[in-house]
Amino acid sequence: MSLALIGVNHKTAPIELRERLAIGRDRLPEVTRALAGVPGVMECMIVSTCNRVEMLAAVDGSGADLAGFLHRQFGVEAAELAPHLYEHRDRQAVRHLFRVASSLDSMVVGEPQILGQVKDAFAVARECGTVSALLESLLQSAFAAAKRVRTETEIGSNSVSIASVAVDLARKIFGSLSGHTVFLVGAGKMSELAARSLVQQGAGKILVANRTQERAEDLAERFHGRVVPFERLQDTADQADIVITSTGAPHPIFLREHGQAFLHRRRNRPMIFIDIAVPRDVDPAMNRLEGIFVYDIDDLQAVAAAHLAERGRVAQDAETLIAAEVERFQERQRTVNVAPAIVALQRQAEEIRQAELRRMQSRLGALSPEQIAAVEALTRGLVNKFLHQPMHALKQAARENDPARLEVLCDAWSLPAATRETEPARDAETEPQTAHAETNGVRETVRR
Repeated sequence: MSLALIGVNHKTAPIELRERLAIGRDRLPEVTRALAGVPGVMECMIVSTCNRVEMLAAVDGSGADLAGFLHRQFGVEAAELAPHLYEHRDRQAVRHLFRVASSLDSMVVGEPQILGQVKDAFAVARECGTVSALLESLLQSAFAAAKRVRTETEIGSNSVSIASVAVDLARKIFGSLSGHTVFLVGAGKMSELAARSLVQQGAGKILVANRTQERAEDLAERFHGRVVPFERLQDTADQADIVITSTGAPHPIFLREHGQAFLHRRRNRPMIFIDIAVPRDVDPAMNRLEGIFVYDIDDLQAVAAAHLAERGRVAQDAETLIAAEVERFQERQRTVNVAPAIVALQRQAEEIRQAELRRMQSRLGALSPEQIAAVEALTRGLVNKFLHQPMHALKQAARENDPARLEVLCDAWSLPAATRETEPARDAETEPQTAHAETNGVRETVRR
């Protein structure tokens, strides 16, 4: 098996395309199972956030048409999709995943939400039964790498997020948030982060609306806001100077005609919408209304770019750490891949040992249970000594990624070639250690 990763993100595709590929949490299991049904896909998972849609798969030797799956699943023409796709294989796929989980590939470098989103995607794939040995090992390594980046570098210091960048944009537009009313539409993690930033920036009143009333009440209580029933959203949004929206709605919830009504009731006082949802919550046509200003998540990139420059040195430290973690994972996988050859060597030695004992059985005569145990211990002890060097040589060649030396070693001992197969194998060092032992004179040794 090999690894394949394909996707689009905020750097390669505009929001108009990303929202067509976005997968809501309720649809993620269905699409994950559909991906698992693509010929050649052995294991898979999907990460879908406001900034990226990525499909990671372990594929067999024939490969798998992941780009074709995207085209068919979402009804996007292949010619339209192709210029925005990126694809990584094997080591580069590992590196990309580690960078994503560590927030080095995020719009806001160092934001903490992406790791949770990758973990959620992995949990969904587990529930769907689409991950096994390879992706299990890979994702656990990715989580460990992300933890090291977070704890051993300063990437998480003064942690920010897309939500806090949105609040920062609003502050820059108004100069100060003091006295301004902010409406949070949606009560998920992004809204919670936005609320925290709003309070820190001294915002005036905070209004909260969410389809699930209980979540809206909880968020409003924690940040001293007021709940607005979701069904009254269009009747009350004009009370806010700034609307920050991040729902999971499949279609816009604010349309041009809503904006016209808001301006009429506000007597043309300006109103700002910051839409951090994908698919978008605000119809882009609202931006053409005089007095309404709409910023979507791609518009936040300019603000995020300044943040990226500030974290350049810290990000480089994290990149160095990621490179070391990628090599560590690759080395472990190479050792796993040589396990079938080591097991075959052990099996070969055991067969020789058993054959020699059968051949010498008549010369040994009747042995007591204690003597039989001694013969077994003696021959198995010899196995340890005879197999130690060839097993060490195989593992060393695998760790050093030297396929030529591996081939020579496997040919010399008539072993199956080390492959890229990643099916679970027992650690060779825990296998019974056996070897060929000449048993002439064993009976006399035992009797003594």
